[in-house]
Amino acid sequence: MLRHPYVSSTPSVQVELGQAREVLLAESSALAEVAGRLDDGFSRAVAAISECPGSVIVTGMGKAGLIGNKVVATLASTGTRSHFLHPAEACHGDLGRVTPGDVVLAFSHSGETQELLQIVPSLHELGTTVISVTSRATSQLAIQSDIRIIYGKIDEACPIGLAPSTSCAVMLAIGDALAFVLMRRQQFGPEDFRRFHPAGSLGKRLRRVDDLMRKGNQLRIASSQLSVREVFVSGHRPGRRTGAICLVDSDGRLNGIFTDSDLARLLEAADLGLLSRPIREFMTCQPITVESGTRVSDVLDLFKARQISEIPVIDAEKRPLGIVDITDLLDLLPEAA
Repeated sequence: MLRHPYVSSTPSVQVELGQAREVLLAESSALAEVAGRLDDGFSRAVAAISECPGSVIVTGMGKAGLIGNKVVATLASTGTRSHFLHPAEACHGDLGRVTPGDVVLAFSHSGETQELLQIVPSLHELGTTVISVTSRATSQLAIQSDIRIIYGKIDEACPIGLAPSTSCAVMLAIGDALAFVLMRRQQFGPEDFRRFHPAGSLGKRLRRVDDLMRKGNQLRIASSQLSVREVFVSGHRPGRRTGAICLVDSDGRLNGIFTDSDLARLLEAADLGLLSRPIREFMTCQPITVESGTRVSDVLDLFKARQISEIPVIDAEKRPLGIVDITDLLDLLPEAA
């Protein structure tokens, strides 16, 4: 890191914390001011994007371009087809990516970014709608745009007032606002979100429990009429072992579960005669269950709220289809759990 030749002492921790808080407060204060300045330009931008038959082409130079890339990712992941176009590359052939009917979302704090101004006439010629996000309504970018989102004068949080900081926070927040208002307009829900996020912990939380439950050879099912000994002698299954056995009645409907903890309590009683008793006498009656199709996030809530280790998955007739073991979801639980 470059150091100023005249800086000879290190600020105290408290001084630096104070400086950091000043930056955060300056940016949050600017966001609050901009929220109050939004006008019908924002609504017109939402309508244009919502009705767009093509794609949203986001563009910007420098730090504004980096913000634009994040806005593209947010729009795409929330149901709005979008791509980033580097304005300098656009001047050298990448305008061929733009098609008639596309909407162009251009970010520039000053509204005087030359690389952007050079491509605006071509964007109009290609039959696109140009939306500018900038600070000044009198800037060339704003004047040449079809729709303008003007957030007004703001002061950068940079100590010398030059490095893009508050302006980046404002542009990023406006991009988020556009994406999330569009989500509501397009009725983009959790199931749509899951479709675009199949991987990682987020995708796993949004999946259906049927995708993660233990089933088939991994599911232990026995009649509640059998003795404890008979259940364990005949109940061996290959594959991952669960800590619970689903116990069913004569019609195959779940009426209880017997867990490793239940077995441990019988063994601690030191009375082997208990093993010959019907397992229904020791099972947990009316266990907590979830139906097929339940989201994993809802199953997690049950695990945390009820402090249990296994949850059977049943069909509409209360027949067991599978079981979810808490160990299958450990990576989704908060560290404090």
